[in-house]
Amino acid sequence: MATALDELVVVDLSTEFFTGVAAALLADFGARVIRVENTGVPAPLPNRDGMRPAEKLDAHAELANRNKQSVALDLETEDGLAVLKKLVAKCDVLITDLPFEEQDAKGLDYDSLCALRSDIILARGSGFGPNGPDRDLPAIDELAASRVGLMSTLGEPGQPPVYSGTGQMHTAVMLAFGALMALVHREKSGEGQVVDTSLFAGNMYAASLDLQAYLAVRADRILEPVSRLDMGNPMSGPSYPCSDGRWVTLAMPDTDRWWPVFSEIMGLDIDDPRFDTHDKRCGDNRLEMMQLLDELFVKQPGSHWEAKFAEKKMSADLIETYDYPANCDQASVNRYVLDLDHPSHGKFQSLGFPIMMSDNPARLRSMAPCRGQHTEEVLEDFLGLESD
Repeated sequence: MATALDELVVVDLSTEFFTGVAAALLADFGARVIRVENTGVPAPLPNRDGMRPAEKLDAHAELANRNKQSVALDLETEDGLAVLKKLVAKCDVLITDLPFEEQDAKGLDYDSLCALRSDIILARGSGFGPNGPDRDLPAIDELAASRVGLMSTLGEPGQPPVYSGTGQMHTAVMLAFGALMALVHREKSGEGQVVDTSLFAGNMYAASLDLQAYLAVRADRILEPVSRLDMGNPMSGPSYPCSDGRWVTLAMPDTDRWWPVFSEIMGLDIDDPRFDTHDKRCGDNRLEMMQLLDELFVKQPGSHWEAKFAEKKMSADLIETYDYPANCDQASVNRYVLDLDHPSHGKFQSLGFPIMMSDNPARLRSMAPCRGQHTEEVLEDFLGLESD
């Protein structure tokens, strides 16, 4: 079966996870992605942030580098740069997150790339965008997230901000999407161009539901961390503890449509004078209602409430941990999670493919390669050079 991106050649000159994932998304749909790894600098260490437990394999590298070929070049030498430029001359897209200054110093700025191939697409992942006073700040997700305001929404009042890490994946998808849009334009016009997607923009879109509302209305409460018991609508937003330690989250507008069914499930009197209007439930008696819901939810296990709300088709569900998608048939059958067998480390699971195409599905053709695993093959067969 043909893949969607047959014949597309991408050179992946990434150092950060999000740019590597952008290239991997193209590889999943059939692009030939040649990852160039610079032997002139130390290899990155796995789990560098110290937040994850020790792994038998570098799981993040397996995701970011699957379906790729790896070529090892010393890009601190003229010979290594010369080979890289030969690769670029034969590719459709160069994906990189190198700082602007380093791109210029290595002759990888857009004008220089056009001398190698006039219709090249330069897809660049940056920290804060191609323009402005912060254009040269490093492409590090925590720095971008701290600027956006997203982190401040994730903690309790008086507690330190929480880093969610969602901005990287938004940025990765947008970078791959931008490269494809540029390729569509090239098909029509014959022209290449620069595509820049920043972690700053990716984190802003990760927070878009709240950030867009703030930009529109400038309400003081939007994007400010609030206590669980300080939510405006007891039926939408708060989560309630169950008897087995699990939590139920609710997402129901407080309207006459939802209140009768919700009150029935919870065993509340629909005509209780404390809660018989929207203004009472979400205004004067809001805290009293939430305290009552706390007392009711904690009397039953999560499975009880899950069944009750599902029966009435109400917008509520249990809050799951990572073991849920890891063992979920829904995630498996849609290939959102893959069960794999690594040749060196044995069985493991990995994130799969977030996009489903009925006629040209994504495929896992190969695991992440070892550093330089395909140097000889690419130099000899693709470039016609003799490898050392």
